[in-house]
Order: sequence, then structure tokens, then C-alpha cells
Amino acid sequence: MRITKRSRLLVTAIAVAALSLGVTPAQAVDLQGSGASFVGNIVDACKTGFAKKSNHSVTYSPLGSSTGVRNADGSIGDFWFSDAAHLASTRRSSVINVPLVAAPIAVLHNLPARTQLYLSPETLAGIFAGQITKWNDPKIVADNNRQVTEVVYKKDSKGNVLKDKDGKNVVLRTQKKTIRYTLPNQDIKVFYRSDGSGTTNNFTRYLNAVAPSIFTKPANNAFTTAFPGDLNAAGNRGRIVGASQSQGVALNAGQTKYSITYAEVSFAAANNLKVAALGNASGNFILPTSPATSAFIGAAEVDNATGAVKLDYKSNEAGAYPLSIVSYMLLDLEPKDKARGAAVKQWAQYLLTEDCVNGDGKETGFIFLTGKIRTTVEGLIGRMKV
Repeated sequence: MRITKRSRLLVTAIAVAALSLGVTPAQAVDLQGSGASFVGNIVDACKTGFAKKSNHSVTYSPLGSSTGVRNADGSIGDFWFSDAAHLASTRRSSVINVPLVAAPIAVLHNLPARTQLYLSPETLAGIFAGQITKWNDPKIVADNNRQVTEVVYKKDSKGNVLKDKDGKNVVLRTQKKTIRYTLPNQDIKVFYRSDGSGTTNNFTRYLNAVAPSIFTKPANNAFTTAFPGDLNAAGNRGRIVGASQSQGVALNAGQTKYSITYAEVSFAAANNLKVAALGNASGNFILPTSPATSAFIGAAEVDNATGAVKLDYKSNEAGAYPLSIVSYMLLDLEPKDKARGAAVKQWAQYLLTEDCVNGDGKETGFIFLTGKIRTTVEGLIGRMKV
């Protein structure tokens, strides 16, 4: 077959365009991932932009952190996410935890009034421990009929809290206000994650840390294991109910008046849910904004060997949102298929970019990592042998 000059020019143009993206069509990979549902929204938001820049596609199954851990152990797929660091003996020696993305866990509720809800750590623990069963319980009433202090940080161009020359967070304003809320005499319907969930692990870890006399059991991926009482007790049966994945608890809460649950903040608007302000160790009440989340995550310590992050729930940072977490990509540093491994590395790096976090993923509530934790994450990804 005779190849015309026009055809040769077209082939050349395609090749040049592919090279400008750093790939050729033959190198295009359909990456298969699974794990935490917490990261599902930012993965969905950013995968199209990643495909345009890299020519690789991403398919992700948000079946829960426990699924991500199992698949990482069994080398099923290319990348995995868990909202709790995978430190078990089953973890392959070449797999590390990379705290790749960070966001708040929001406490979402379906009270009919538009009034802002405030919950102290002890009250929140009492609700999810089954000890506070009515919305007009004296403890919830006390939280919402008082004077509260709110702290608002100055933001940088990336939406994170701005720091001064000494590395301290810059407060834009601190405001005191007197709040009043007449709460309904209605049962509190609690929805928890029924699947193995790193979000649940972080949520129960927080409750155990801030209210150990109430939420007495240690953190666990299974809410039923971490629950300090009897879920089948008369006051709990049918009132405290499980649902699968973040989508499941948010959907059920959105369809059930007087309910409460926990999930990433982006599920609030989609399900007509409201977001509670939580009390922190300074006694201030904070909403799960990007600056408040970055103020909390910025004080975290990262173990260079395992990638595990240590969060300080008792931090006295005035405006820090205390229920903020990182989600870990379980990254295989020595993938057998180097081409697929190189694509995973590109994907991990893309999830750190402004194009992803502050661009396509802006509405998901995830923050742009900066400072020490970002440097550590970039170093962990750089260890991949591809």
C-alpha cells in the first residue's frame, strides 16, 4: 500500500503529540485500583485530567480500606488505598504506606432546622457510643446554648492555612458568639460503616483519644468491634444501623430525618446533609474547612520507614479541625511490571498536584499537601524502582 505524504505527516504529528505527554500510545495503561471509599470522590474528580496528561486511564473500586489491604497483600490490581496505615505482618515487604491525600471526616446530620450544630468531643462520643439517644439530651442542649469561640485562618493561594515567617499559622480573626438552638425531642438515628473501613478506624481512634472514658475500646476498621456497648441492647437495636461505604451511610442519612453519620465532607451537599462544628482541644468549635484541616495535618509526624502518620488529637492549635485524616496509597516499590509501575508512580504524583487538588478536585474537600509532610511523601514515591 502506498503511503502518501499527508499520511506520513499525520503519523509524525501523532507521534510528536504523544511524546510531548511523555508516553506513546503503546505505553498507555489502564490502572486498576481498589480500597478506601473515602478517596473515591477525589479519584473520580482527577482521573480525567490525569488521562489527558499521561494517556493512562484509572479504574477504581471504592470497596473499603479492608478490601484495599487484602488486594495489596494479594497483588490484585495496581494500586490500593487505606485510610489506616497497613502495618500488619501480611504486608509485603516491598509495599509501603504513602500518606498521599488528606481531608476531614465530617460529622453529617439530618436535623430539619438550618441552625448550625455544635458538638463537643464528649457529646459526639456519647452519641456514637449509644449513651446519648435523644437530640434534646441535656449534653447536646448545653453544647448549643452557650458562648462559643470560632477561629478563622488566613488562607494561602492553595487554600491551606497561611504561615508567618516563624512557621506559625496566621489567624485572620477570632470571634465569640452566643448561640441558641431549640433541639427536637426525637431519637437520634445513627448510621455507621458496616464494611471494613479505614474511615471508621480513624473515627473510632479519634473518639477513643478525646473521650476515653466514654468510647472505651481501641480503634478498629469494624465499628461493631470498636463500639463500647451492646449494639443489640434495646435502646440501640434498629436505632444504630450499619450501611456500606461512605456513599451508603450518607445516602441513608440523607433519607432519614434526625440521623447522624460520618463521612468525607463532599457527601454533605450531595445528600442534603448539614455539617457539625466540632470542639477541639482548645475548646473552640471548628468546621471542616481546608485551612482548619491543613492546620491539624501540618502538625502530624510521619514515620519514614513505614509511612504511618501520627496525629495529635490533643493539639492546642486554636483553629485546627481535630477529625482530619490522611489516606494512604499502598505503593509497591518494586512492581514486577515496570511499565505499569511507572504509570502508578505518575498517578501518585498527579494526585499531589494543584491541577488535581485545587482544580478538578476542589469541591471534594481534600487539601493540598505542603511543608514537611509533602516532602516526605514525595521522597516515598521517589523510592519506586521503575
